[in-house]
Amino acid sequence: MNRRTMLKAVGAVSAGVALASKAEAATAAPTPVGVSAYPFPLSAVRLLASPFLDNMNRTLAYFRFVDPDRLLHMFRINVGLPSSAQPCGGWESPNTELRGHSTGHLMSGLAQAYANTGDTTYKSKGDYLVSSLAACQSASPNAGFHAGYLSAYPESFFDRLESGQQVWAPYYTLHKIMAGLLDQYTLAGNSQALTVLTGMAGWVKWRTDRLSQAQMQAVLDTEFGGMPEVLANLYLVTGNRDHLTTAQRFDHARILDPLAANQDRLAGFHANTQIPKIIGAIREYHASGTTRYRDIADNFWRIVTAHHSYVIGGNSNGEYFQTPDAVASQLSDTTCEVCNTYNMLKLTRQLFFTDPTRAELMDYYELALLNQILGEQDPTSAHGFVTYYTPLRAGGIKTYSNDYGDFTCDHGTGMESQTKFADSIYFYAGETLYVNLFTASVLTWPGRAITVKQDTTFPSASSTRLTIGGSGHIALKIRIPSWTSGATIRVNGAPPSVAVTPGTYATIDRTWADGDVVDVSLPASLSFPRANDNSGVGAVKYGPVVLAGQYGTTDLGGVLPTLRTDTLVQDSANPLRFTATASTGSVSLLPFHQTHHTRYTVYWKIAGAPPQGNSYEAEAGGNTLGGQAAVRSSSGASGGALVGYVGNGTANYLRFNNVTATAGAHRITVYYASGEDRSIAISANGGAATTVGTPNSGGWDTVGSVTATLTLVAGANTILITNAGGWAPDIDRIVVS
Repeated sequence: MNRRTMLKAVGAVSAGVALASKAEAATAAPTPVGVSAYPFPLSAVRLLASPFLDNMNRTLAYFRFVDPDRLLHMFRINVGLPSSAQPCGGWESPNTELRGHSTGHLMSGLAQAYANTGDTTYKSKGDYLVSSLAACQSASPNAGFHAGYLSAYPESFFDRLESGQQVWAPYYTLHKIMAGLLDQYTLAGNSQALTVLTGMAGWVKWRTDRLSQAQMQAVLDTEFGGMPEVLANLYLVTGNRDHLTTAQRFDHARILDPLAANQDRLAGFHANTQIPKIIGAIREYHASGTTRYRDIADNFWRIVTAHHSYVIGGNSNGEYFQTPDAVASQLSDTTCEVCNTYNMLKLTRQLFFTDPTRAELMDYYELALLNQILGEQDPTSAHGFVTYYTPLRAGGIKTYSNDYGDFTCDHGTGMESQTKFADSIYFYAGETLYVNLFTASVLTWPGRAITVKQDTTFPSASSTRLTIGGSGHIALKIRIPSWTSGATIRVNGAPPSVAVTPGTYATIDRTWADGDVVDVSLPASLSFPRANDNSGVGAVKYGPVVLAGQYGTTDLGGVLPTLRTDTLVQDSANPLRFTATASTGSVSLLPFHQTHHTRYTVYWKIAGAPPQGNSYEAEAGGNTLGGQAAVRSSSGASGGALVGYVGNGTANYLRFNNVTATAGAHRITVYYASGEDRSIAISANGGAATTVGTPNSGGWDTVGSVTATLTLVAGANTILITNAGGWAPDIDRIVVS
């Protein structure tokens, strides 16, 4: 059953924990293994005016409003301390077994808010929560609990868990509290939080050390949140290997073993129960160097993003992973629980730290951040109320949380997501600076007397400007998204001699002077990514922005309208607004993240006039396949076959020979299939190549298309497709118009 249904249904630790925690705090932290890029502290990046800052400010207003004593009420009652506060409702109500989790999320959000803004209002409230929880922890033995125990429910919940009785995820809640305490220590400098946290970690070690491997694996069949992550993180902070050992007790073999073998057995599993286990795996790799953990995380990310994700970057239907590639058949009011995406972004970030050459990681990050996380918050709510599910059925509508009567997991992760927009715009490695996201902001590089100001209204405008303050060497790496075509970079008005290839980072390595300006243009265009399981169903994107048909009060009842893609017209005053003709009549399309308080559709039955011209099949005998390029059969291809293994170096290519045309510029439509974002370099008659991004078409047998304009000669021409910097998609055919 899902968690909302369940809501309705339902010694031994040393007394010297505090002294041990002080010793841990003084221990040198171990160096993470396999990390090649690093985040800046939140204090180093300041958001400028943008929708991201607007969202954050609404959540900060909620932080100033919310009464911490109401959230502490059940912690105090649990250990016999007095409380006159009014109990909270929703998942924090006195009879809900998950009570206490929101206090952890709030501590994390407050720590992030203080770190990013420097406003001591948020530190003071966080300090009050920590000191109050410390008092509850100290009172635990008097309430009959073991030393170190801290929660808003009795320790007997864990007796029920270990004996196989039904109980709603007690370790899940414990993780949220522990993570909040760790954030209070690392981001807000609260040393008492580390003392309380190490006491909890000691209790977890004692509790799990008593269990055999079989008993522990049985316990892990009940959702346990990010216990391996927070314990691995605690080890990386303190150097106490007990925490890493305890983290590894939470390795759930039923999930991790198939992923280690790159097997997709996710169907039927609760999605957000699994994603934190994988974040734990990548952090256990960073803590231990065991590459199996890294492979598990990488395999999971590729499986989920290619075979279990919707066009907005989210996953799950009814909170569960479905059959691989089921998209069009799984559109409902309970798609894309936002917690899943919160966790997928955490995983993506850690994978990028591990391998910052993989630009596709930040392409996904941008997609999910823009279309789901930014769009989860109600812009008309003063306190930043957020969604739980993201309905993707035709005629769906978003619904939101409230001040005290909700407190779902998504209410909690929303408090975190909306206060950390600054954490992934820029990363660094030595003197290398990664510009990952196009968000108006100012980076003040710690210890370097260098600032980078990013002025942009992206995605309303497909460009950004970086202005350097101070001077010094920087290898500036700017992400060139896979969705763009014809991107350009200018430094002080002149193009640098660097490769600007979609799906990579363009690197400008130089000594910069105060006032240097970098202008980046990232032209966007319409694309129509298809559902993995039905090439006749698709969505509409403009660059990375998913567009939603606006239907007001009309509930389409889940019946997908048919959209004529050849009728889309862009609003000259608003590049993110389009009008089109659908089977329901004229319809406006707006960014999904701006769609609130109205019914909408994201997916459509796709119809449109195909491009007119001469068609050339990739597998035709007269073509030349260079290097590893090879024909493979495909049920989705127009001729029953595709040409794959094109690119990853210019030696692997597909050349169409004897392409007849008149002299002049011609539109070339390239039909391709790909389960991930890639790009092609296309040229005619040995001339200069044009690089075109080829977004995920929805699967390796689902055909999408992109266009390029080439100058052809009268008579016979050759058209070459390759990719010097990475693999191209599998090619179906070209149409020359």
